[in-house]
Amino acid sequence: MSHREWPMDQKPILIFWETTKACGLACKHCRAEAITKPLPNELSHEESIKLIDQIYEFGKPSPILVLSGGDPLMRKDIWDLISYAKDKGITVALSPSVTPLLNDEAIEKILKYNVSSVSISIDSPYRETHDKIRGILGTWDRSVEVVKKISEKGIKVQINTTVMRSTVEGLPDMVDLLINKLKVKVWEVFYLIPVGRGKFEEDLTKDEWEDVSSFLYEASKYNITIRTSEGPIFRRVAWLYRYLEKNGIDHEKAINHGKLYYELVSRLREKMGEPNQESKAETHGTRDGKGIIFVSHDGYVYPSGFLPYPAGNIKNKSIVDIYRNSELFKKLRSSQLKGKCGICEFKNICGGSRARSFAYSGDPLSEDPSCLYNPGDYEQLLNKYNLNYLI
Repeated sequence: MSHREWPMDQKPILIFWETTKACGLACKHCRAEAITKPLPNELSHEESIKLIDQIYEFGKPSPILVLSGGDPLMRKDIWDLISYAKDKGITVALSPSVTPLLNDEAIEKILKYNVSSVSISIDSPYRETHDKIRGILGTWDRSVEVVKKISEKGIKVQINTTVMRSTVEGLPDMVDLLINKLKVKVWEVFYLIPVGRGKFEEDLTKDEWEDVSSFLYEASKYNITIRTSEGPIFRRVAWLYRYLEKNGIDHEKAINHGKLYYELVSRLREKMGEPNQESKAETHGTRDGKGIIFVSHDGYVYPSGFLPYPAGNIKNKSIVDIYRNSELFKKLRSSQLKGKCGICEFKNICGGSRARSFAYSGDPLSEDPSCLYNPGDYEQLLNKYNLNYLI
């Protein structure tokens, strides 16, 4: 079943489960504000089994269960939980931290338990920058080594990168690292949300986020699938640029880009040459609470891990009931948004980052402060080139 056919009012596509807050790293942008030991109130083994049973009740095809943290490998029962979920027919993905726990034995278990994919975080192509962000020297080298080992086993690997002021200049070299050195096919780019340890001073301006989105569109022409987390404006950008290009119009000539875009793209083309592929930007219309759901270590259900606005707890209400019937989730799915997000022609494709709206305003339905687009500009642009208005 494609994402376009998925009944998102009835069940999410992805369920992120913060299996524990325990982690051996100390990342300065950590959403979970992870700690070295598990908290006493994290879901017990029995409660975790109950959660998996609830997920099974969504019906087939099941949502994909992404086990995250903290570091899921810090849970002593993690392999039992993976085995139980797999026996239920639930697809399981794993998002471990790169610590000594992610060793050869763990990689063999990932293969044994048929984990569908593994996501590894590499925030910068420069080891000093990455290690400073992750809080532990040597993490970059271990991450690169682990990615190679996992890939050699035939396990699907996705690289996660958080874009913030500390990392944005390295994006062209990240493309080179992922494609030419690590042979990675999927890149998930996280637009920093000031939550947990993520700080407001690391956030970018509207113009810079637009330039980053435009850069990523160009990067997706080098045979790498690029999708964003908390950066739905990327979908608007990708949709519009594809439409222009299909009509023979270069977006660089049709749209005024900023200084950051030209700096990043210039270095990208120096590294990679001119692109010769169609864009592999993913533009599925999921967002926080719409196709996406997050379960915290203690059972609370949120629209996403970056949006700490609980809609219920699986200890006293089924995750199926929470997703389908919570007023917050229903408003998010039906695009009952405020400000310019509420009147934007792209609100179903994009809809803005609900987590960023909440971080800045305290209201998950307010307009996304990272977006510079003005509703109606798209129509004016198409009129300029005598193109049909299609969305």
